[in-house]
Amino acid sequence: MAEWGARLLLSLSCFTVLSSATVARQADKASGPRQFTPFWFSVEPVDTLAVRGSPVFLNCSAHSEPPVRVEWKKDGTFLNLATDDRRQLLPDGSLLIPSVVHSKHSKPDEGFYQCVATIDSLGTIISRAARLTVAGLPRFSSQPGASSVTQGDSVVLNCDINVDLVPFTRWELDQEPLDLDERVVKLPNGTLVVSNASEADAGLYRCVVENVGPVKTSDEAELQVLPDTGTDRRLQFLSQPAPVTKARGQDVLLPCVVSGSPAPTVRWMIGDKVIDESEARFKVIGGGSLHVMNLTEEDAGIYSCLADNGNETIEAQAELTVQAPPQFLKRPSNIYAYESMDIVFECEVTGTPAPTVKWVKNGDAVIPSDYFKIIKEHNLQVLGLVKSDEGFYQCVAENDVGNIQASAQLIILEHDVSIPTPPPTSLTSATTDHVAPAGSPGPTPSAPRDVVASLVSTRFIKLTWRPPAEPHGDNINYSVYYSQEGAARERIENTSRPGELQVTIQNLMPETKYVFRVVAHNRNGPGESSSPLKVATQLEVQVPGPAPNLRALATSPTSITVSWEMPLSGKGEIQNYKLYYMEKGLGNEQDVDVGGLSYTINGLKKYTDYSFRVVAYNKHGLGVSTEDVVARTFSDVPSAPPQNLTLEVRNSKSIMVQWQPPPPGTHNGQITGYKIRYRKGVRKSEAAESTGGTQLFQLIDGLERGTEYTFRVAAITANGTGPATDWLTAETFESDLDESRVPDIPSSLHVRPLVTSIVVSWTPPENQNIVVRGYAIGYGIGSPHAQTIKVDYKQRYYTIENLDPSSHYVLTLKAFNNVGEGIPVYESAATRPLSVPDPSPMLPPVGVQASVLSHDTIKVTWADNSLPKNQKITDARYYTVRWKTNIPANTKYKTANTTNLNYMVTGLKPNTLYEFSVMVTKGRRSSTWSMTAYGTTLETIPNSPPKDVTVVSKEGRPRTIIINWQPPSEANGKITGYIIYYSTDVNAEVHDWVIEPVVGNRLTHQIQDLTLDTSYYFKIQARNSKGMGPMSEAVQFRTPKAESSDKMANDQASGPVKPGSRNTIPHREFGSVGRPSHSGSPTPTLDNNMLLIIIVSVGAFTIIVVVIVAALCTRRTNSQQKKKRAACKSANGSHKYKVNSKDLKPPDLWIHHERLELKPIDKSPESNPVMTETPIPHTSQDIPPVDTAMDSSILQRRNSYRGHESEDSMSTLAGRRGMRPRMMMPFDAQPPQPVISAHPIHSLDNSHHHYHCGSLASPAHSYLHHQLNPRPLANSISHIDRANSSELVRNTPGADPVPAVSQPACSVEQMEPEASFLSSAPEEEPSRNPPTAHVRPSHPLKSFAVPALPPATTLESPALPSTPLLTQTGTTPQVHSVKTASIGTLGRTRSPMPVTVPSAPDVPETCSMLEDADSNYETDELTEEMAHLEGLMKDLNAITTA
Repeated sequence: MAEWGARLLLSLSCFTVLSSATVARQADKASGPRQFTPFWFSVEPVDTLAVRGSPVFLNCSAHSEPPVRVEWKKDGTFLNLATDDRRQLLPDGSLLIPSVVHSKHSKPDEGFYQCVATIDSLGTIISRAARLTVAGLPRFSSQPGASSVTQGDSVVLNCDINVDLVPFTRWELDQEPLDLDERVVKLPNGTLVVSNASEADAGLYRCVVENVGPVKTSDEAELQVLPDTGTDRRLQFLSQPAPVTKARGQDVLLPCVVSGSPAPTVRWMIGDKVIDESEARFKVIGGGSLHVMNLTEEDAGIYSCLADNGNETIEAQAELTVQAPPQFLKRPSNIYAYESMDIVFECEVTGTPAPTVKWVKNGDAVIPSDYFKIIKEHNLQVLGLVKSDEGFYQCVAENDVGNIQASAQLIILEHDVSIPTPPPTSLTSATTDHVAPAGSPGPTPSAPRDVVASLVSTRFIKLTWRPPAEPHGDNINYSVYYSQEGAARERIENTSRPGELQVTIQNLMPETKYVFRVVAHNRNGPGESSSPLKVATQLEVQVPGPAPNLRALATSPTSITVSWEMPLSGKGEIQNYKLYYMEKGLGNEQDVDVGGLSYTINGLKKYTDYSFRVVAYNKHGLGVSTEDVVARTFSDVPSAPPQNLTLEVRNSKSIMVQWQPPPPGTHNGQITGYKIRYRKGVRKSEAAESTGGTQLFQLIDGLERGTEYTFRVAAITANGTGPATDWLTAETFESDLDESRVPDIPSSLHVRPLVTSIVVSWTPPENQNIVVRGYAIGYGIGSPHAQTIKVDYKQRYYTIENLDPSSHYVLTLKAFNNVGEGIPVYESAATRPLSVPDPSPMLPPVGVQASVLSHDTIKVTWADNSLPKNQKITDARYYTVRWKTNIPANTKYKTANTTNLNYMVTGLKPNTLYEFSVMVTKGRRSSTWSMTAYGTTLETIPNSPPKDVTVVSKEGRPRTIIINWQPPSEANGKITGYIIYYSTDVNAEVHDWVIEPVVGNRLTHQIQDLTLDTSYYFKIQARNSKGMGPMSEAVQFRTPKAESSDKMANDQASGPVKPGSRNTIPHREFGSVGRPSHSGSPTPTLDNNMLLIIIVSVGAFTIIVVVIVAALCTRRTNSQQKKKRAACKSANGSHKYKVNSKDLKPPDLWIHHERLELKPIDKSPESNPVMTETPIPHTSQDIPPVDTAMDSSILQRRNSYRGHESEDSMSTLAGRRGMRPRMMMPFDAQPPQPVISAHPIHSLDNSHHHYHCGSLASPAHSYLHHQLNPRPLANSISHIDRANSSELVRNTPGADPVPAVSQPACSVEQMEPEASFLSSAPEEEPSRNPPTAHVRPSHPLKSFAVPALPPATTLESPALPSTPLLTQTGTTPQVHSVKTASIGTLGRTRSPMPVTVPSAPDVPETCSMLEDADSNYETDELTEEMAHLEGLMKDLNAITTA
């Protein structure tokens, strides 16, 4: 009793605990998902410069509601602060180093520090990395030295010290602190600049370093200030700008200190733009140094410091680089998810230089793998979530300027907890399609059934399944879980809509085994999982991998040799290589086919960067491209002279020479300087001077007074000197003229007006002692300030062109020099009125030629006989070029004007013939059009895809489609072929589509062996000699549902199978097209009640027929038996019988009811058995006794697969026979059975009721003939053509007809020879009738062949109601083995297998049956029996109608 009480108490305790746990779980579910935990750093450590022996703080503070544990890392390793006596962790999480240790050989405190914050059981985050730098010991690499400076000039005192100690450096004058200002400046390296020196600046200077331990001073240096003597001194840089890199928001000082006399003026430029010193951010200090404050990215560039004192100009350049620390444009967001889902953490950053991004999970770096991937440069994708993936993820961005971090939390929910709506945007498309709602009480679905891989490729697998047996709801969704075999991490893919029974899994690895399972969801939650299905992806067609060790080396200024090695991966012999190259920065990539492992490309531009890549290809196509490699051709001497050479006479002894660099693209290298050659007058002896760098001017002095000099300039590279400019002349002054004031007024001004021009002439000012640099001519209608023209000081006249006739112009003339413009002199003039002479026509251009340059460019050149022999144009004539193409014929001319003797016509259509002509116009005179020149543009790749793409099914061949198209609108050349792409997934990657090449310009193509009832997508791409064009839009086509319109076979397929029958053929489910169903259970065409009624009716009718046959058979007499034996002997021979009553012949009738039709049986000379797949259930009892002694040679010839059958011939034969219905015989694991059945027929013209029987024929001709279907996915099933059902039943071949009284035939039908099936003309056998199938008669009347199904000529034909088969009962026959053509793997063609069928019985039995069938009956007896049978059929009709 005590033991029983203890057990009861223990049970109650367990029940209480379990109930509490259940209530707690339900409460958790009711409260919703776990909330995200606010967790971030409110303070992060920053970069710090510390002093040796001084304390330093690294601040850190984390915000969180739960308690946070803070730790520190140095250089990625955790610090053990519990035992560290030099570092302390403060309560707020900051790190204190009381005394920084630093020496030459030991720097334990320098490095990168990170704060690590952890919430137990939730996760960890880390701060940005802060750099701690310790200032070193002061060391002077150079010290100030004694100097002297002329009053008003600038001086530099050096004090080079460690860069990190510059902030601790100051200057003293006479041991007193020196105040800095805009005149006295300390440069970034600590150097002191004193500009515009005065006597107050003289004294002893020294450099002092303090606040880093003991104060350290440099040597004292004395500065002396000397009086200005007025002597000119050459300009020189005391300090030049150097390349510098700064961060955005900082300040920068670009030094530029110049010494010389007269005192120079310094100006700054960035690029070709002069810096405006009025801007607040730019300031010139220290006599020429530029101070830029609050830098932005726009401030980056090349800065030039130009110093000019009137005698000479010098220039120095430096590049300023502005960097920007990383900044978040998009931070990662918190995510809820379920296990097996895929998620993406998004992170978008910017900065200069571009930041690198890494991801951290709970303080540890995320290493990319198959399940953790970096996508779109910065985003983190996690595939197939597991519970351990929960935690905090951080995006850490870093560049040279700094680093930042941002965190997000991932929470993985149980499947019965709903994700808050709307779902986070970070869920991938694979997981946002279906988010399971929270489970509610109620039954969940059972496991999905028959999960199969219906399509297996190299990188995707298509799964199909049937709905669960117990769905417990209507809107059922499905989730497919999959993983690599042996991997613990499982991924999920959801169906896109409720009820969908298929999913395509993408992005798989080739030749890899995967495990799949399917789970159904209803409104109550996920149900049971299906059994795991293991599927291996196919081996990928091996195209070559990238060629290793790609190298490009310049061999000359115009050639580069590219070499590589054979690819390491890829099966199949390498056929060739394609070498792609292009000028770097341009997009016009060119290619060349190479047979070896190296190639030299010639004709390249000099000193130009080119990029190269190589792609190998084999019989499978192009392989994987290599990475680009860049090489630069060798430099060479410049190919063009400098531009815009000008000479400016400064005084009697010097001339300033100025120029511009050669045109871009002609430098052929880095220009290292310029060479100036000059000579006096026409002497041959020359002098030369050279400039360095990018200097574009040179003052040539030491010249003779009043002497003419000629100059020319050439550019220099490392390879030598390029071509020089033309000689340009200037004359020095006779004496050193005065240029301290502007010139006087010109002494005279004369004007001579013409119709559209005015000739202006003048004389120089009377005072010749003032320098005149040139003259400025102003003119305009009513005002002289509308237009201004400047001319050389030597010029004394000028013609003003392009004026309006009959207009009054005011003109002014001023002399000018470097000081300014002098006093103007005014004049006015009126242009003459316009006269209208009759223009005479000009001669048209001659020698017009069209030179084809590319696919869209033709250069047109010509000559003008009205020009001098040198064809130099000196007047205002111009030429008009017109062109057109004759396709289409009504194309209009296009025109363009030019002043040259050639014109580049661009924008032409490729591969098109154009005609060109030219005319010349001068003023109002024009020529006629020249003779026509022709040119055809080159080909290029097609610009448009093939058009009018249509897909149709081939008649009689539902697995074959015909795709038609039209050529591209813009073929751009002769089409050499097409490539057809097709796939069942329109969103698949291009390399996953099946490719069908079409050679030549054919516009139609057949594609065979497609899957029935499947949507395919087709694209076409045109090809010409230049390459491939774009793809057409995808065209969808769904293959038909039926193999050969045999819809009745499908109706019969859904008939019931008797549960008690033995040796039953295994049940299969078929879709509407006679192939294995992928969409669930087949839909029955009749309800269960109707099927039951029909089965009972058929059974009753069968019993009645058997009783009648047995009764009739007992009425035979002995005399009649003798006659039958004689008739048997005659039947086996070639005897003829005499007819006792030739007018007495029973009618050949069809037995039918409603849709059962009574027709005479005609004999057709042709029959065409076609094999298809019909799932008619059979039992072994359906097979009559047969003989296995059939001629094996006949069986082999009749039943084996004979070559590739022509489906076209089949379609033609079917059409010739009127598409008669066919009776379909099953061909499956059990032997095919002859079946006596009544089939529905459309005709309703009479209501007679009939039945039929069959008898076994002779062994040579009595066997079932089966023709294998060559389709790879169909089981071979015998079809008995309906054409034979209309045959007259005859006796043995070659025998004359016998009276019906003595010779009723029981042949079901005769099969025609299968010669019409063969693609090559096979031999026919006219002497042998095809074999016939027979069954034992059950009535002495003539037998009636079984009518088969009506033809389903179109898919839209209405289905007929199925009728149960009426099988003849009999003894259990011997079971014969039958080999069937099994359904193979999709996409593969299995070779057909030979078929063995039951053989006919022995000859004696045949004779016996003929004896039975040889009875004579009177007309009254026949009429009475027919009436009796008609009554029975009416009763059957009443039953089936009810």
